[in-house]
Amino acid sequence: MAFLRSLFAGVSGLKAHQLMMDVIGNNIANVNTIGFKAGRTTFSELYAQTLKSATQPVANNGGTNPIQVGVGVSVNTLDTLFSQGNIETTGQTTDLAISGPAFFVVNKDGKTLYTRVGTFQLDSTGKMVNSGDGSVLQGKMADATGNIPSGTSLQDIQISQDMQSPSKATTTAKFAGNLDASAAVGDTSSASVSVFDSLGNPQTVTLTFTKTADNTWNWNAAVPAPATITAGAGTITFNSDGTLNSFTGNPLTFNPNDGAAPVSIALDAGTPTAAAPGVFEGITQTSGTSSVTAREQDGYAAGALSNISIDANGRVLGTFTNGTVLTLAQVMLAEFSNPGGLMRTGENCYDISGNSGTPAVITPGDTSKIQSGALEQSNVDLSEEFTNMITAQRGFQANARVITTSDQFLQVVVDLKR
Repeated sequence: MAFLRSLFAGVSGLKAHQLMMDVIGNNIANVNTIGFKAGRTTFSELYAQTLKSATQPVANNGGTNPIQVGVGVSVNTLDTLFSQGNIETTGQTTDLAISGPAFFVVNKDGKTLYTRVGTFQLDSTGKMVNSGDGSVLQGKMADATGNIPSGTSLQDIQISQDMQSPSKATTTAKFAGNLDASAAVGDTSSASVSVFDSLGNPQTVTLTFTKTADNTWNWNAAVPAPATITAGAGTITFNSDGTLNSFTGNPLTFNPNDGAAPVSIALDAGTPTAAAPGVFEGITQTSGTSSVTAREQDGYAAGALSNISIDANGRVLGTFTNGTVLTLAQVMLAEFSNPGGLMRTGENCYDISGNSGTPAVITPGDTSKIQSGALEQSNVDLSEEFTNMITAQRGFQANARVITTSDQFLQVVVDLKR
């Protein structure tokens, strides 16, 4: 039986190193698998057989150590190493990579799973899905104004290609330029701006400036029919250095008469000198050509979705043909206190287990960030795997030799009967 212990120990060594080679082979097979996390095998000694127990020291004699013989090896752990993989650019907007320890949350066949694979695309219904297995990326959908709801309740991220940005009526319009200080009383100058009503219809408002005295001009607004001005006149005065002194007549209001609501626009001609002494901005009056123009206004027509982008905080941003950018959704991530406790479910997905901990749903940006147009590569280190392969091969070879040598010992014992 003494010889059988070494025989069985050799067998356990073969099994353990065979399993180690299985893990190494799987790692190498997945060296180019997106988001793959390498495995690692560790061994532990099997229970040692005690041939003689230890004895305590006595008055006239010292103690003795136990005599034990090991009976082989067993696999201690098969760990998943969640170290960061290299992030490579793809140029595909919906490809996502995580920099940090978190996971994407996906819904696959009604079950919530977790993955590091970010090969997402929009399917025919607008859902953002993993192009390989159809699992749907989870997050939060924004409301019509682009606000993300609070809480941790998750849902499918779905971006409709028919989405539109609603129109916005103009509420402010900014003018800048110069009115000729050398102009005669009665001379005029005009400036036009295209604004929008509540239905998104463009309306052209023309301001006509008429000089009434030194450093004083009246302004009057006009709009094409069928729109009618309800309040659109005032006075603009200047200081002796040409800076703006006052601008009266705000707000300009008109009725579009096209079914839209009345429009009220606050005109911005600059900051009066009393509020900002010596500041030349907005409308000024110096000697030279009159050239007042509209710099900006805050209204716009309705627009169709033309493009989407995803920022480092996981916000899905929609760019519309009217020039507006609106938050459409928020990609959410999950973090675990013990990611090594997750259960592999295939296709690079993981499920929670009794030792993984409860997932903490987080917004990207602090410990974990999202990079759009990129994918995380496998974290397998080929040089390390080849080294481990040599170690596994030598370990298997050595244990096989233990078996053959033990067999030779047994053969000698059998031959004693001759």
